[in-house]
Amino acid sequence: MDLRLAPSILSADFACLADEIATIASVADLVHIDVMDGHYVPNITIGPGVVKALRPVTDIAFDTHLMICDPRTYAPRFVDAGSDSVTFHPLVDDDPEGLIDDLHQRGALVGIAVKPGEELELFEHLLPEIDLLLVMTVEPGFGGQSFMPEVLPKVERAAALRSRHGYRYAIEVDGGIGPDTVGLAVAAGADTLVAGSAVFGHDDRVAAGRAILAAARSALARRQAS
Repeated sequence: MDLRLAPSILSADFACLADEIATIASVADLVHIDVMDGHYVPNITIGPGVVKALRPVTDIAFDTHLMICDPRTYAPRFVDAGSDSVTFHPLVDDDPEGLIDDLHQRGALVGIAVKPGEELELFEHLLPEIDLLLVMTVEPGFGGQSFMPEVLPKVERAAALRSRHGYRYAIEVDGGIGPDTVGLAVAAGADTLVAGSAVFGHDDRVAAGRAILAAARSALARRQAS
């Protein structure tokens, strides 16, 4: 799959999100939206109303990650508000297969997320049904954390399973991604790269995004040549 950059607005200035998204328009393939409810994770961020307000300001696809206890109630609301893809944590839902099917019927792409302490084997039965697998490279809940290389074997296994079975899912990594870490993730098989402070923490967001992509492409070229 092609490499894609998904800057996370969790690290953007919430007072001017529309302007912040405009600063990444030329380098972003997706806008990553982190949704936290104060229960599944201790932080609280944004709801469907913010997504609805932002939808008219950009044509970039919205990649929404629900770190919440009740995705069954709220995931459809985010789709209705304008999210193009919705990723949820399947262990919080009694019927993740049913939720995946419901969101697909609503026209959304669907992903599942795996926390650092969770084994991929718990979710392998869902892999044929999803469009995106998000492997968390930090503990979910806050931006600005350090990359956890110990989760990379999960990325490698996800890539091997995708190749072996012809699955369609993208492999997304989220947490501590920047020019110095993205190569490790891409070498393991990641193709969709969430970056928060590594993009929005710089005055020139386009240059910051291009630096991440340049490092990612170099790693991909080495992987393909090996």
